[in-house]
Amino acid sequence: MKNDNTNSARSNLVKDNELFHVIHKVPCGDTPYVKAKHAQLIEKNPEMAIVWFWKAINTGDRVDSALKDMAVVMKQLDRSEEAIEAIKSFRPRCSKNSQDSLDNVLIDLYKKCGRMEEQVELLKRKLRQIYQGEAFNGKPTKTARSHGKKFQVTVQQEIARLLGNLGWAYMQQAKYLSAEAVYRKAQMVEPDANKSCNLAMCLIKQGRFEEGRALLDDVFASRVLGADDCRTRQRADELMSELEASLPRRLDAEMEDVLGNILDDDFVLGLEEMTASNYRSKRLPIFEQISSFRNQLVC
Repeated sequence: MKNDNTNSARSNLVKDNELFHVIHKVPCGDTPYVKAKHAQLIEKNPEMAIVWFWKAINTGDRVDSALKDMAVVMKQLDRSEEAIEAIKSFRPRCSKNSQDSLDNVLIDLYKKCGRMEEQVELLKRKLRQIYQGEAFNGKPTKTARSHGKKFQVTVQQEIARLLGNLGWAYMQQAKYLSAEAVYRKAQMVEPDANKSCNLAMCLIKQGRFEEGRALLDDVFASRVLGADDCRTRQRADELMSELEASLPRRLDAEMEDVLGNILDDDFVLGLEEMTASNYRSKRLPIFEQISSFRNQLVC
């Protein structure tokens, strides 16, 4: 009877331990990476978590996850520049399968640091990889992870996400025509109300108020997907207020900074050259659809 009670107590202890790890999304074990996740998620001690993440990287303990998770924690502590250098220095130690997720972390870090040129170049490279059939290995979907959960991402969703980020980066550089071209491409791939707001904002910056108003009217009339989202409608209201406040200005004046009228020839106008490249057999349908946009844009 005593042995039965002891075994039962041990069994319950194991179950409780397993339940603890499931609830708090902390891996089991006593390795540096496990200690880092415990410091991050249980103790809420990000500085100590970074110390353990470094130990995990240096000892080869789940380097892929340790490097990515450490960069995320560093970003939360406003140590984004340090995180960028860490990824650049140690990503060669990571597996091929982890490179895409590291790129996504870098995109966020570049955005946080205002390193727009590097963000733009990385985004264009990732779009070219999709176009060339490298990113999805010829499959229509891939598995992604966010906040510990796995989910499927389609080619269209990934292209739209990258184009949205690229458009935002161009806006920060005041390259409004390039941003417009990219936002229009994103709408072709996966139209929704948020993208309509992005494009409207871009047109407002160019002084093209009636075109911007038409896009916002589509949101208010729920003619686009996602128009009923409260945050999207609030943003549309804010953009409409900005548009109305801008109307008294001289509509025939030079509304743009010189940069706003410069297209990014290497990418936005270069899609036509990409279409004629050696990767024709791997070309995604979306690039066929948008290749004619160049002529519409520059006319």
